[in-house]
Amino acid sequence: MAKTIHRDNRGVAIAAIIVVCWSGLLVYLLRFPVDFASPLPYLFMLLQTHLYTGLFITAHDAMHGVAAPGRPKLNRMIGTVTAFLFAYNWYPRLLPRHHQHHRHVATEEDPDYHHGSFWPWYYSFLKNYITWWQIVLMAITYNVLQLFFPLENVVMFWMVPAILATFQLFYFGTYLPHRGEHASENKHKSGTQAKNHLWAFVSCYFFGYHYEHHDKPYLPWWQLYKAKG
Repeated sequence: MAKTIHRDNRGVAIAAIIVVCWSGLLVYLLRFPVDFASPLPYLFMLLQTHLYTGLFITAHDAMHGVAAPGRPKLNRMIGTVTAFLFAYNWYPRLLPRHHQHHRHVATEEDPDYHHGSFWPWYYSFLKNYITWWQIVLMAITYNVLQLFFPLENVVMFWMVPAILATFQLFYFGTYLPHRGEHASENKHKSGTQAKNHLWAFVSCYFFGYHYEHHDKPYLPWWQLYKAKG
């Protein structure tokens, strides 16, 4: 009798929800009547930023094989799609760099690490991950979108959230956990946010629990809070 293999589809479902929410909200917001005197456009901009960050966090889960565990082709497809939707990042380029970060965290061989202060580190982070062809594709998309939608909508709901999400990922997922000196017994050379699951989710999908992520990289973002003591 053949053994039945149970597949965990939760990661796939969560990835699909993030993609659908991001794309659906973007379609809605590109035609949304913007009133700069109202707080609503700014709240929508922050929500779209959070969903942009969710795209990258989903791609990050795929880099660890946990977006669709046990199904490498589907897992890679999810990673490729979500990374590409986040400002045309290319998953095959991101994958080896991220694993290099895990192998050589906070050393000269870590592509995410920088010895400098905040802004030089941020510049180094952007330089390592943004390519010229991404900039070209973003410029083409910007010019095409503004032919069909109001310029302020394209800037406020498509362009600015991508920039803010990049900053969010860097600040909570790289700078805060890896800055400064770490104790010799800290094997992952990583800090972590104080335990507050609501803020940890809002700030960066629990990615601020960064020591826990390095310690248990097999946990998807939506289960990472369980590793917090």
